[in-house]
Amino acid sequence: MRNVIILGAGGAGAEVTFYIEDHNSKVGDDQQINISGYIDDSKENWTKYKYKAPLLSDIDSYTPKEDEEVLIAIMDISLREKMIKTLLNKNAKIGSFIHHSVIMPKDINIGEGNIVFPFCILEKHATIGNYNFLTSYCFISHDCVVGDNNFLSVAGLAGSVKVGSNNYFGLRSTVIPSVEVGNNNVIQAGMIVDKNVKDDTTVFFRFKEKIMAIPKVN
Repeated sequence: MRNVIILGAGGAGAEVTFYIEDHNSKVGDDQQINISGYIDDSKENWTKYKYKAPLLSDIDSYTPKEDEEVLIAIMDISLREKMIKTLLNKNAKIGSFIHHSVIMPKDINIGEGNIVFPFCILEKHATIGNYNFLTSYCFISHDCVVGDNNFLSVAGLAGSVKVGSNNYFGLRSTVIPSVEVGNNNVIQAGMIVDKNVKDDTTVFFRFKEKIMAIPKVN
């Protein structure tokens, strides 16, 4: 059994907790995960989500133990980057969690510290770096190369896409085949990225359409 500490007791931490509990209910003893506690600087979040495991400390007070891993349950890219550096400076082991329902080959080339929610697809011949966070129903297709600390929210990368590091892919955003996305970018929800994106760029709709609801007339 693996012992993990969850860094972040907010909404992302609540989802990671829920999926770990679901994972444990469907796998054997050798794949069980024990949540030893949470790291957060606010007791309010821990109280709100009624976690079973204790609130241990904030990140500055946290002292790693040899027999535990830390799962980073934070959505904000810049904060994630800061927490990764802090944990590495403390020589903490940053763990991964991949839900049992994820479709992926056993020999996939994937780094450490990745969190992958249910029903994602990581195709064969993809290369995935470290500390990435994929919510449910994401897909990373064949021959994709993905860097570190990217957040994908129900997002998809088609074949042969290359992605750098520290990118945020909003809800149901998609990158078409062979496009390259650099570093530190924000791809807003619903965007279809069909051109290369360099660094430090936000991709969004220029004009926001007005949504109208027209009632039915008998």
